[in-house]
Amino acid sequence: MAPKNQSFEIILGSSSMARREILAEMGYEFTIMTADVDEKEKPEDLVMALAEAKADAIMMRLKGSAELEEKLLPTLLITADTVVVYEGIIREKPSSKEEARQFIRDYSGGSAGVVGSVLVTNLVTGIRKGGWESAEVYFLDVPDEVVDSLIEDGIILNVAGGLMLEHLLTLPLIDTVVSSLSLSHKIIIAIACLIEHLLL
Repeated sequence: MAPKNQSFEIILGSSSMARREILAEMGYEFTIMTADVDEKEKPEDLVMALAEAKADAIMMRLKGSAELEEKLLPTLLITADTVVVYEGIIREKPSSKEEARQFIRDYSGGSAGVVGSVLVTNLVTGIRKGGWESAEVYFLDVPDEVVDSLIEDGIILNVAGGLMLEHLLTLPLIDTVVSSLSLSHKIIIAIACLIEHLLL
C-alpha cells in the first residue's frame, strides 16, 4: 500500500500503540512525537479538537527547533484521538485500577461508543485534512478473570475509557461492532487518502 521508496516523512503525533501498528502495517516509516493537551467536550468535536491541538503543539515544538528546517523531504504530521462514550458520558483514561475495573464491568454484556479522529498536516504547506468516525461496540459478558488480567496487564490504564478493542483479551469478548467498516479500517483508508491528497 505504501510507496517502496517513501518520498516524504511522517511524524505520528500520538503515543498510541494501535496507531503505530496501523501505520506500520501500511508499510510507512515514521517517527513519533507527542503533545500534552486537555481532553474534554462533545465526542465528535473533541476528537477533532484534540487531534488539532496535538498537531499545533508538535508544530510549535518543531518551529522552536531546527528540526523542521533540517528535513529534506516533505513531511506529514499525523495526529489522532479516540474517546469512549458510555451512557452518553465521555470516559477518559481511568484514574485508578478500581475505576478501570468499573469501566470494564460496565461494558460487560452491554455496549460503548468509540469515536476516533485522524488529522494529517503537511508541514511544508500547512494544509490539514482530517475527519472522525464512530462505532458502537457490543460486548459479551466479561468474566472476572479477564477483568483481573486486563487490570494486571496495566495497558488499559493508559487508554480512553479503559477500553482497548485490539487487546488479545478484549477481542474475543466483542459481540458486534455497528459501523459500516471497523474503526481501524476507516482510519487506515482515511490516512491513505489524506496522504495522497496532501502530497499532490
